[in-house]
Amino acid sequence: MTAHLSGLVTEAFEAQRNRLRAVAYRVLGSHADAEDVVQEAWMRLVRQDEAAIGNLAGWLTTVVGRISLDLLRSRQARPETAYGQEFADLVVTPADDPAPDEQVALADSVGLALLVVLDSLTPSERLAFVLHDMFAVPFREIGQILGKSADATKMIASRARRKVHAADRSAGPGREHREVVQAFRAAALGGDFEALLRVLDPNVKLTVDTPDGVVVTLGATNVAAGARRFSGEVARHRSVLVNGVPGHMSWRPDGTPLSVIAFTVTEGRISGIHIVVDPAKLASIQLPAPA
Repeated sequence: MTAHLSGLVTEAFEAQRNRLRAVAYRVLGSHADAEDVVQEAWMRLVRQDEAAIGNLAGWLTTVVGRISLDLLRSRQARPETAYGQEFADLVVTPADDPAPDEQVALADSVGLALLVVLDSLTPSERLAFVLHDMFAVPFREIGQILGKSADATKMIASRARRKVHAADRSAGPGREHREVVQAFRAAALGGDFEALLRVLDPNVKLTVDTPDGVVVTLGATNVAAGARRFSGEVARHRSVLVNGVPGHMSWRPDGTPLSVIAFTVTEGRISGIHIVVDPAKLASIQLPAPA
């Protein structure tokens, strides 16, 4: 009888696997981490008394939520592991009239753009927003994960929703957004420090993926002071979309990729810059050809 029950539970878990993976990915922003979380949920299920589980789907969602929340909090406690997570899975497409196959990749990247916004939320806000607004999990169940009442959880989700909607209104890759990015590039290339400060959010975060690891710079003054990194020798460059947000790509004179840069714009100023210069990471990304 036990083997039969285990078979039924295994089958039910496999039926839930894709949904659980989607929950973990939206919370964490990393496919690899999402796979690990789902696997850990399975291991916990194996150790659980099957008779004590009334609603398997709800139980699994709660477990995945708790594991994901713990991982988010551990990232926050160790900031060096959190930076760069918003671009854990890069999709780079031309910003100017993409070809049909590039349009498909761009459509996939639009969903990834939301991860940039989610990265600005606290772990509790992110979990509450994802579970309730994306997967319709009741506030009472989310509150059990957070250790909060249903009313307190509703307030957390509402706060997260306001942040997401505010960022969504200001961070779309429209003309104003492109103009802000162009103004930054012009100021960086011209060495205009004051112009850089005008276009950068005071709390801007610059993240650079280098061969030696991730380097983070915080604050407009510090980012502006180091902006000469954008004026190196470049043979060709073109505007691109990186995970759905405006960016730029450049190549060395010999045609090898030099960098991919993505900009997050909030309320008319650049609030985040992510640069990939690590050749190994650049080699792992499907990149467009030079213009």
